[in-house]
Amino acid sequence: MSDARGTVDRSTATDLNARWPWFVALGIGLLALSVVAWVDSVAVTVVSAIVIGGSLAAGGVFHIWHSLVAGNRYGAALSLCSGILYTIGGLLTMREPVHGAAVLTLLLVITIVTGGILRIAAILRLSYGRVRAWPLLLLGGIASIVIGALMYISLPWPGLWVIGVLIAVELFIQGSGWFYIGLALRAG
Repeated sequence: MSDARGTVDRSTATDLNARWPWFVALGIGLLALSVVAWVDSVAVTVVSAIVIGGSLAAGGVFHIWHSLVAGNRYGAALSLCSGILYTIGGLLTMREPVHGAAVLTLLLVITIVTGGILRIAAILRLSYGRVRAWPLLLLGGIASIVIGALMYISLPWPGLWVIGVLIAVELFIQGSGWFYIGLALRAG
């Protein structure tokens, strides 16, 4: 049985090795998209805000529909209010995507600063003296707070480019990974 399984594993690996150009092509495509997103991060940010706004508005409509169809007396009111807020927030974000991107960036700033504070607290409480790299981890938490504070101070301008740059970085990392997997399959 192990021979049959070993044969299947080898044939699967051989099949993947034969398809290496598709992995490389996916990597190159994502890398190209990352360059486009980097060059025009403002447009990517605005489009992202519109898509997020549309998603919020659609989610709000579903909440409203659910409250009218399936809600009980108390749950229906809460679901209806939630749906109305989602829908209004989504429509406002779609109507004013630059302001919507600024609000999303503000939420990102809050997340970054909170994460930095929590990391510092955890490092000081749990790792101080036990982990050799604790000063580097502490520096990372402080850097998060400083970066978040600088972004907050300069709002609304980061709202115009931060989301687009983050998408560009994500596409670059994914593209690099698929590209190198394709090259590894070719060599293997």
